[in-house]
Amino acid sequence: MTATRIGEGVYRVEHEVRRETVYVAGPPENGWAFWNGHVFQGVGKPSTPRPRAARPEAAQSLTAPMPATVLRVLVQPGTAVKKGDTLIILEAMKMELPIRATGDAVVTAVRCREGELVPSDAVLIDLK
Repeated sequence: MTATRIGEGVYRVEHEVRRETVYVAGPPENGWAFWNGHVFQGVGKPSTPRPRAARPEAAQSLTAPMPATVLRVLVQPGTAVKKGDTLIILEAMKMELPIRATGDAVVTAVRCREGELVPSDAVLIDLK
């Protein structure tokens, strides 16, 4: 596998016959990567397993992976969502970033609005 820098924060990754474009940004200690519609946080530090919630009904919050503009809010409080459902579409660096549900839940609060500029780690949606 080879990775070639093709621009500021843009890399072409080649493996056998596949070619992919990966966008990378942020400081080394808290970087992120965007690939194939997914955002990966903490790409510059070793991964540590996250503890699982003790109860399936435990509350959780979805946050912005980077500074971005909220393009669309697709849910409202009381909406039942399934794992993988897109809840919000953000835009950063001319890319659309879908924020998806990490599991089956119910939206308890929407903490942003369309057109709003949100900072990195801003809470966007609360789920339970």
